[in-house]
Amino acid sequence: MAHPRHELDAAFQTPMRLSVMAALGRRTEIDFSTLRDTLEADDSSLSKAVSHLEKAGYVRTTKGYVGNRPRTWIQATAKGERAFARHLSALRSIAAGMIPG
Repeated sequence: MAHPRHELDAAFQTPMRLSVMAALGRRTEIDFSTLRDTLEADDSSLSKAVSHLEKAGYVRTTKGYVGNRPRTWIQATAKGERAFARHLSALRSIAAGMIPG
């Protein structure tokens, strides 16, 4: 049995990207400013994290307007949800002290 660290996904190795996926959960979508405020992040670091996750196919962004104001909504993809679940499972196994047998 391989060590669970091999199941960790590099896309979630930064605290910001991990936090983005955790905040998205199974919500249909969340707007950028709400996500920024929830994560207590600045626009730049959140934008970089979302961009990285989008390139990996783990989130999808939708741009639009509310009144005259531009808005960006972020949503986890099914691929992203599966990858995040695997990553969390690996973290739990590591934290539990799983030793390959």
